[in-house]
Amino acid sequence: MLRLGSQALRRFSTGRVYFRNKLKLALIGQSLFGQEVYSHLRKEGHRVVGVFTVPDKDGKADPLALAAEKDGTPVFKFSRWRVKGKTIKEVMEAYRSVGAELNVLPFCTQFIPMDVIDSPKHGSIIYHPSILPRHRGASAINWTLIMGDKKAGFSVFWADDGLDTGPILLQRSCDVEPNDTVDALYNRFLFPEGIKAMVEAVQLIADGKAPCIPQPEEGATYEGIQKKENAKISWDQPAEVLHNWIRGHDKVPGAWTEINGQMVTFYGSSLLNSSVPSGEPLEIAGAKEPGLVTKSGLVLFGNDGKALMVRSLQFEDGKMIPASQYFSAGETPVVELTAEETKVAETIKVIWAGILSNVPVIEDSTDFFKSGANSMDVVRLVEEIRQKCGGLQLQNEDVYMATRFEDFIQKVVRKLRGEDQEEELVVDYVLKEVNDMTIRMPSQCFINGQFVDADDGKTYDTINPADGSTICKVSYASLVDVDKAVAAAKDAFEHGEWGRMNARERGRLMYRLADLLEENQEELATIEALDSGAVYTLALKTHIGMSVQTLRYFAGWCDKIQGSTIPINQARPNRNLTFTKKEPLGVCAIIIPWNYPLMMLAWKSAACLAAGNTLVLKPAQVTPLTALKFAELSVKAGFPKGVINIIPGSGGVAGQHLSEHPDIRKLGFTGSTAIGKQIMKSCAVSNLKKVSLELGGKSPLIIFNDCELDKAVRMGMGAVFFNKGENCIAAGRLFVEESIHDEFVTRVVEEIKKMKIGDPLDRSTDHGPQNHKAHLEKLLQYCDTGVKEGATLVYGGRQVQRPGFFMEPTVFTDVEDHMYLAKEESFGPIMVISKFQNGDIDGVLQRANNTEYGLASGVFTRDINKAMYVSEKLEAGTVFINTYNKTDVAAPFGGIKQSGFGKDLGEEALNEYLKTKTVTLEY
Repeated sequence: MLRLGSQALRRFSTGRVYFRNKLKLALIGQSLFGQEVYSHLRKEGHRVVGVFTVPDKDGKADPLALAAEKDGTPVFKFSRWRVKGKTIKEVMEAYRSVGAELNVLPFCTQFIPMDVIDSPKHGSIIYHPSILPRHRGASAINWTLIMGDKKAGFSVFWADDGLDTGPILLQRSCDVEPNDTVDALYNRFLFPEGIKAMVEAVQLIADGKAPCIPQPEEGATYEGIQKKENAKISWDQPAEVLHNWIRGHDKVPGAWTEINGQMVTFYGSSLLNSSVPSGEPLEIAGAKEPGLVTKSGLVLFGNDGKALMVRSLQFEDGKMIPASQYFSAGETPVVELTAEETKVAETIKVIWAGILSNVPVIEDSTDFFKSGANSMDVVRLVEEIRQKCGGLQLQNEDVYMATRFEDFIQKVVRKLRGEDQEEELVVDYVLKEVNDMTIRMPSQCFINGQFVDADDGKTYDTINPADGSTICKVSYASLVDVDKAVAAAKDAFEHGEWGRMNARERGRLMYRLADLLEENQEELATIEALDSGAVYTLALKTHIGMSVQTLRYFAGWCDKIQGSTIPINQARPNRNLTFTKKEPLGVCAIIIPWNYPLMMLAWKSAACLAAGNTLVLKPAQVTPLTALKFAELSVKAGFPKGVINIIPGSGGVAGQHLSEHPDIRKLGFTGSTAIGKQIMKSCAVSNLKKVSLELGGKSPLIIFNDCELDKAVRMGMGAVFFNKGENCIAAGRLFVEESIHDEFVTRVVEEIKKMKIGDPLDRSTDHGPQNHKAHLEKLLQYCDTGVKEGATLVYGGRQVQRPGFFMEPTVFTDVEDHMYLAKEESFGPIMVISKFQNGDIDGVLQRANNTEYGLASGVFTRDINKAMYVSEKLEAGTVFINTYNKTDVAAPFGGIKQSGFGKDLGEEALNEYLKTKTVTLEY
């Protein structure tokens, strides 16, 4: 429940290798990037002797300052470093007082004097987001896109007295995707790889191996800072040039044009490679051809006849809307009745009049229920129509969905014409004979009730971790696909039958979907085993079994979501009634990880649907298949089009776009803490989406010497090795009381030797492959780091010599509090054991809580008083006592601190997908 696989928006591993040489550093700069560079340099053992950053803004400190102050690192906040070209004496004295050997400038907007730059023994290094000497200047990323560069990258260079002209220390590059924006490029490559590169550069300097390569002047360019006034679009250019201009200014300062006399800024540009959809023309000042407002966005045309599309517009007052909504949405076209259909309508009007005898005349605006009809009248209406209109078969729900007479007649006519019939679901299955059955796997995007290829036709391979083979090709969702899915979900919520459906009918659909999951559980468990490496028996019981339970639990909540009445002060002689209503939020985005693909889908989507929302879900890139099978079953269950949409693909493209999309009102995410922070930032900047996050963990498990040792060994192993250790609440660190420590370790190793590692479809297998190759490599590196730091590798730590991504269950002891293994999550089958002194309850509690994470925790002891005391003191969202991994659909689940906020499961999970409205009336 914690990682998103290879598609993660940001990845922060710096490849930890410990060297003898460490430096005293001064960090000069600001921002989240500066904070991450600071944190990773400290993790590598370098000593940051001072942080020099910008003053607080509106009473709020910069992220770099916050991190440094928390660590007790000296922090200096200067508004400027020099006056009239001379360094301020007090500033220089403060700087020299820290005794830095190297200045590191990860991101700095201030002018730093040369006597500061040259002061340290090793000088100063700077990060710049372009492949120097190209794009010198402060708007380098913007110009990389504006100029249509095919390669982007960054440079770490030695500072000199020129503007980005110093010798190169190292450079990294990446391809520019056709629809990359500044944010997309930054999040996918420049941010995560830049952090790694800064750490690498410092270590190269410490080891005396840092290059110093003069910049060539050939190919050098310098571009000025892009501001709003010079970001206006010049329309007489090819579509690709217009696209590059718009995306190169997205998000800041924003490319703009004039529409109807006011400035309108464009965001979210993509080249339109498919046919131009129909839409309503929109005149744009300076453009030779009008734009087209379509369901997916605003289509614009270049002077070469090619087109692009923008998804969002911002007006001068700051209001941002989906481009598709520039014009007010029109009503559903009225169907013209034939003579025969008119006769049917007249017959139905007579039936309505007979039921609504209190209504003098049935008019187009007459509302069936507002005129006094009840549920028995619905049955009568349906049966009378069947009897008197040639056997026309309506459903009770048809009446509830069209309560006005005019709307009802339109619905009847469409049904008579066959227009209301659901299209048969067409699925291009991937078939495999495996596990003594034929499994049928969808592999395309699921948007608006249909399986479709990605808009640009891109696919990727999903891999079987048991042998490294390709299972099948899966559609790789583009920005256009995300927009289509969101538009479908929005339409289903605002205009479809889902938004009008009563709560019990919603619950009925969810119960039916749960039944279908249960009926297909063997096939789903087989797909889960193939795609994620989960042992089949575990997949059957937990991955699929708990998914079924979750859907049934929340199906039961659908008609039990209630507000409350509130007594308020009366202003005599008036009387007031105040009550609250719980209402759905609208379109919700859900981004799930790769360790429990279907179960994590169920945990979040069940509460979301029960609350009445529609959803767009992005499965982990490496495990999309059960989510797509779930989509197929949702159609069979009767869910209307657009309610559930599944878009496989990368976090950097689809996930990031979801977090920024203006039509999404809530985002639920399970993944790493670093990515969670970026998602939260994107949700805030875009439209202040509601967010719930289940993030990283380093859950402590305390085992006292008065425990039932056999049980503690058995459950302690489960706490670490369950689901191959790919478990959000896995016990990241075991604290074992000194007097039983050695026996506990001995017994654990004996039990590990009995575990069968092998094919996850073999019913006797205990331990399957890790989810994907990159994760296995990370775990092996984690073990190497533990050995280099001095922890004792008691067992395992190696890859199993067989095809696939198998790792030996691993045990480390003698893990001290300062070590990497004690602080960082492995998310794999690695048991990290530290001993504590006999009877030192408060001491071990202090060590257990000395983490930024707070997802889960556990304690084993026969002393109930001790157990309750420890459970009160442990800082975690869940505490297990004499058990572990015991989650239930009715019990809320979620973390504290940097493990996130918000709850999955239980009644509390519903609140994550609801809003409260207060209504006060006077009578």
